[in-house]
Amino acid sequence: MLFRRSSSDKNTDIDSRLAAFDDSYAQRFPDDPQPWNEATPAPAKRLFLGKTRWWWFGRTIAGMIAMFVLLLLWLAVTAPLSKSLQPIAPPRITLLASDGTPIARNGAIVDRPVDVTQLPPHVVQAFLSIEDRRFYSHWGIDPRGLARAAWSNAFGSGMTQGGSTITQQLAKFTFLTPERSLTRKAREMLIAFWLEGRLTKDEILGRYLSNVYFGDNVYGLRAASLHYFYRQPERLTLSQSVMLAGLVQAPSRLAPTKNPERAAKRAGLVLRAMVANKAITQAKADATRVARLDVRVRETLPTGTYFADWAIPQARLLTESGYSDVRITTTLDARLQNIARKVVARAGVGDAQIALVAMRPNGEVVAMVGGKSYKQSAFNRATQAKRQPGSTFKLFVYLAALRSGMTPQSMIADTPINEGSYRPKNAGLRYRGDITLEQAFAQSSNVAAVRLYQKVDGKQVEKAAQDLGILSPLTLDPSLALGSSGVTLLELTAAYAGVAGNQWPVEPHAFKQEEQGWIEWLFSGPRSFSGRMHGMLLDLLEASVKQGTGRAARLSIPAYGKTGTSQDNRDALFVGFAGDLVVGVWIGNDDNRPLKGINGGGLPARIWRDFMSQSIRNAAPVNRQKTPQTPDPEGPIEQLDLPELQELPIDIGNSDIRIDQKQGVTVNTDVNGVPFEITLDRDGANIQTTPSAERPAPEPR
Repeated sequence: MLFRRSSSDKNTDIDSRLAAFDDSYAQRFPDDPQPWNEATPAPAKRLFLGKTRWWWFGRTIAGMIAMFVLLLLWLAVTAPLSKSLQPIAPPRITLLASDGTPIARNGAIVDRPVDVTQLPPHVVQAFLSIEDRRFYSHWGIDPRGLARAAWSNAFGSGMTQGGSTITQQLAKFTFLTPERSLTRKAREMLIAFWLEGRLTKDEILGRYLSNVYFGDNVYGLRAASLHYFYRQPERLTLSQSVMLAGLVQAPSRLAPTKNPERAAKRAGLVLRAMVANKAITQAKADATRVARLDVRVRETLPTGTYFADWAIPQARLLTESGYSDVRITTTLDARLQNIARKVVARAGVGDAQIALVAMRPNGEVVAMVGGKSYKQSAFNRATQAKRQPGSTFKLFVYLAALRSGMTPQSMIADTPINEGSYRPKNAGLRYRGDITLEQAFAQSSNVAAVRLYQKVDGKQVEKAAQDLGILSPLTLDPSLALGSSGVTLLELTAAYAGVAGNQWPVEPHAFKQEEQGWIEWLFSGPRSFSGRMHGMLLDLLEASVKQGTGRAARLSIPAYGKTGTSQDNRDALFVGFAGDLVVGVWIGNDDNRPLKGINGGGLPARIWRDFMSQSIRNAAPVNRQKTPQTPDPEGPIEQLDLPELQELPIDIGNSDIRIDQKQGVTVNTDVNGVPFEITLDRDGANIQTTPSAERPAPEPR
């Protein structure tokens, strides 16, 4: 450095030299004033929490800027402008059966947006005069309107006024929930400012008119003008315009199809508002008559059925958001649905409920009945009710046993269980000693199923069920072998479909699915059993129908299935497949009361047989005539899945009744364990015993 000051050299320090001079002067002239010692110190800076106010002011400004930036980012994410171009209610979807027959229609009535510049002036002025007369002059919030609404609410007639502008209303029904709170009101104002800064006034008004609710499940001006007056909004008259503008305040209460007097009175109020806003003259208002409705389209399709309620959420995922109505074809087979409805209606289940679901082996649902009457109860017992499947669950126990190396000819003890805390019994306390797995499955032995569960381990049974598509949680204890964990009829039937088609798991669906590409199939395609394993499963299921508890379900073609009855006869089921159909039938009480005289091998099996006999050509048993097909006066699909029909009780416990016009009445029953077959025909009565192997044992629990 060129210049350097030494801190140790006081002679070169000017401050030190001046201080020395002052001290010397003060010693020589002690009486003289010493201003250098009397100087007033600088005032101390005022502090708040250790910081100056300028520090706090700078931080506050910086914080406000940061909050503003974050607010802009939040609005960009939570209030995208594109959302105001979408209908606020899901548009209408019409579901079609596989043959094109309309079966249900669900959703709001909407139509394409309107262009404000193409509307007649009196249409625009009608809405502005009654809803927001200063729309083109404010910035999203109208202080005068808010003050007027506050005054009216405080000192008016008692009718609450909102004071919201059209921009605020668009923000509310497009981006916010209908809740009433100061927080929501603040967000509404904030989004209104955002919309005003990003859109033109005509764009805001156009989006508002295209989405606002007009009653009768109608959203948007175009849909409303077509619904109430059967004309496009560009051709609306003054009287029609004021009536539509008046509906916006309370559309459900003022809809002219339900309350024409209220709608007319409200239209008169809109006319007076237009006169006050100088949009029309008083003479013009006086000459305007009440508009006449022209409602030409009446809804004839139901908004819901058991199948439609299940299919609509899937349809929403398949369609894009927009204003147009959507027609989408389902997998429902109109003929099979009609057969299911009629078969179930005449089953005669008394006070109990019933459900039936039919699908193809690939999971396409072709028929669904979720209860006796959709009108009385929309609860779908095929898709929503989780009930104990009883012995139908034994399929998974035996699958785990086959996977462990056993075969249908392997032996298992069908003897009482006298050890452990869980000691189930066979129905009727019937035991057969050592029998094959095929015999145990056919006769639905409870003790054999529990022994297999304990032998292969519950985890393997759970894995077998989950592999075939059971998604409901399962309780791992020996009672699971007898179906103690609740599942839906739909997922249980889909599990059997995996066996029918030898591709699993099967996902039930209401719409055709695209075929997988070979790469997708290679890495994520369905799995299948080996030919030997699949054959063994078919042997078990066929034995149950041929010579076991499912004999009442026999057809003239190969049939496979399993009966099921839960504890105390609370649920009765039959699930099986034949041809290209997989069908599950359930009967039970909603309050879980025991059934009277109904088990899986009785009425459910016969309902399954009747459905299959009419659905598959040449499937009816040789000793049964097909039920003649008569035209349905209400079409192939009725509005309700099940109308109220007279009951025809045919279930009397474990007895099997067959009625044939040529062969008469045949009753299979037993007396004290001895099976009898009684035939009543024109020649009289014929009673004979039947071999025990041909007589189905009472259904195990």
